[in-house]
Amino acid sequence: MRHQIISPRYKLSTHPFWWCLWITIGVFTLLNFTSLQAQEDQPAEETPVAETAEEEPSDSEEPSDSEEPAEEEAVKTFESMTLEEKVNLMAESSLQFNDDGTVSSGSIYQDSDLLWTCIAAFLVMLMQAGFAMLEAGFTRAKNTANILMKNLLDFAFATLAFWLVGYGIMFGEGINTIEGWFGWSDFAYDPGEASGYAFLLFQTVFAGTAATIVSGAMAERTRFIGYICYSIAITLIVYPVFGHWAWGGLAGNSTGWLENGPFGLPGFADFAGSTVVHSIGGWAALAGTIVLGPRLGKYIDGRINGIPGHNLPLAALGMFLLWFGWFGFNAGSTTAVGGGSFATIAQMTNLAAAAGLVSGMVTSWRMFGKADPSFTMNGALAGLVAITAGCDYVNSVGAVVIGLAAGFIVVFSCIFWEWLGIDDPVGAVSVHGVCGAWGTLAVGLFGVDEGLFYGHGPAQLATQVIGVLSAFLWAFPVSYLIFRVIKSQVGLRVSEQVELEGLDIHEHGMVAYPSDLNLKTALSRTGVTRTGKTQGGTGSTQQHPTNRSRSQ
Repeated sequence: MRHQIISPRYKLSTHPFWWCLWITIGVFTLLNFTSLQAQEDQPAEETPVAETAEEEPSDSEEPSDSEEPAEEEAVKTFESMTLEEKVNLMAESSLQFNDDGTVSSGSIYQDSDLLWTCIAAFLVMLMQAGFAMLEAGFTRAKNTANILMKNLLDFAFATLAFWLVGYGIMFGEGINTIEGWFGWSDFAYDPGEASGYAFLLFQTVFAGTAATIVSGAMAERTRFIGYICYSIAITLIVYPVFGHWAWGGLAGNSTGWLENGPFGLPGFADFAGSTVVHSIGGWAALAGTIVLGPRLGKYIDGRINGIPGHNLPLAALGMFLLWFGWFGFNAGSTTAVGGGSFATIAQMTNLAAAAGLVSGMVTSWRMFGKADPSFTMNGALAGLVAITAGCDYVNSVGAVVIGLAAGFIVVFSCIFWEWLGIDDPVGAVSVHGVCGAWGTLAVGLFGVDEGLFYGHGPAQLATQVIGVLSAFLWAFPVSYLIFRVIKSQVGLRVSEQVELEGLDIHEHGMVAYPSDLNLKTALSRTGVTRTGKTQGGTGSTQQHPTNRSRSQ
């Protein structure tokens, strides 16, 4: 049987046609090789002719010394050049300049900047996976599918809403008397050139990060439709407005009032967004948790009851994905490779994260008698958030101190919010809101060129305080108002039955871990069949009565 299948192919290879083809290819290869050899030998053969031509003087006088460099230049090959000459030649062949002396968009260096900006944006997008894994691991299994859906929709709606409106508010031209407060152009932005698209993409993933911070704080009791409404609102209004105050001039249009320097002080310094991205998201999350209220069973008879997550390995994976993506978040904010400053920023970022992790572990160990894994993970994230503002302004010692302080702060902050009755399942308010504020203030203390501890006076610190307070006074009340409107008009919290049985089945008609026993039990409780239909009817799972109920 094997011989019958192979023998026809073997006979085909001995056909005269194939012999002719092999001979033709061989002759062509030989001729091509001969031609290449002749081209390589040609400069060596032409060199004596060039030398002879140069040696024929116009008169009997010997050539002057000034002509000798030209003679050497004519015969010099790339192999004979020094390293410096090779670098200069490559630079001259790579750079292209406009009439005004600026590097043109056709330069290979400009292309490298665009490539780095896009790669950094891809790394920041990977942080969405990190947020999803971290939040899923820190919460209960019955709500895992809901967590994943929120993180998926966060990025999708943030992309569309920021492109349509948010970018214009954040980076558009200001309006006369309210210059510096928000932009009013470039809606549905289409720059038409590569650099504009790269900048838009990079800013879009930042907006998505601000939106997804809220998800973890409001986990396990928020209606899916209510959460989507806020996810759109934060990228349409909350994030872009403050972004204009602090970063509006990055696109070359009107600059924000914080960016210009409030009250005659230096300009607000937040290199990659400890406040612009993280604190804004953290204060929005605080507003959402207050409007929602704590999860069922969190507080029993006035005592705080811990509700552990279901999968610490998944949470650890999410933490490492965030750590990895943060190199794009911070170092990518250079949007350029020139000068190599992105390498310094990456090192400062890594130092602060490591210091925060160690500090979070030690602090929890001293407080609870055990090295708590969840506080250890949040310590690393706290260090990353804190260094985001000053990663381009501080040195190695400053980065380590900022990270150590952040790991300490995040533990006490989580305990403080719990003591106030605010239930934040993943510690998002503490990690992003509180530690983002700390990192922003730290620029005014540890900034090498502007910090108080380096002999530069309190002016920069004063600006940082104003920026931190402005972020809170903008994001918290506006988000609180938005959540109240959503609560009254759409519904923000699920019913007690849905919360007890899990959002996965009621909001999405499935579970994340569908073992037959658990799935059958969950479905029998809710009256939903495995095909996604309600028992005794033809409607979808969204038509089940428990899905329509809401807690006002």
